[in-house]
Amino acid sequence: MDQMKAEMDVTALVREEIVTDRKIGSIRVFTPITADGYRDETRAVVYMGETQIMTQMGPLPISFEIKAESLADAVAAYGEAAKAGVQETIAKLQEMRREAATKIVTPGDAGFAQAASKIQMP
Repeated sequence: MDQMKAEMDVTALVREEIVTDRKIGSIRVFTPITADGYRDETRAVVYMGETQIMTQMGPLPISFEIKAESLADAVAAYGEAAKAGVQETIAKLQEMRREAATKIVTPGDAGFAQAASKIQMP
């Protein structure tokens, strides 16, 4: 534990608020602040949208940045940003599935014993 450096970056402090309609999702508002807790006007407020999609494995949380100058702009842009976030997540999942399908399992790989246990001899 001595080697772990657990110090917060005083230049990156933000106050986080959650705004939701309690139906479709939420927007996290990250307002930059100084170490004294005052609004840091030198940095922009960041808006992050959150939603979830249902999959065969259950709900999958999706997070995405919303490019906006105000909360009203972020609320108005939520739908398009959510659609793009879901599409990006689905594309990443498909790529991960393709990579997993093409991986050759060899002795010494972590998954080799598991794959070998599925081999059936006639």
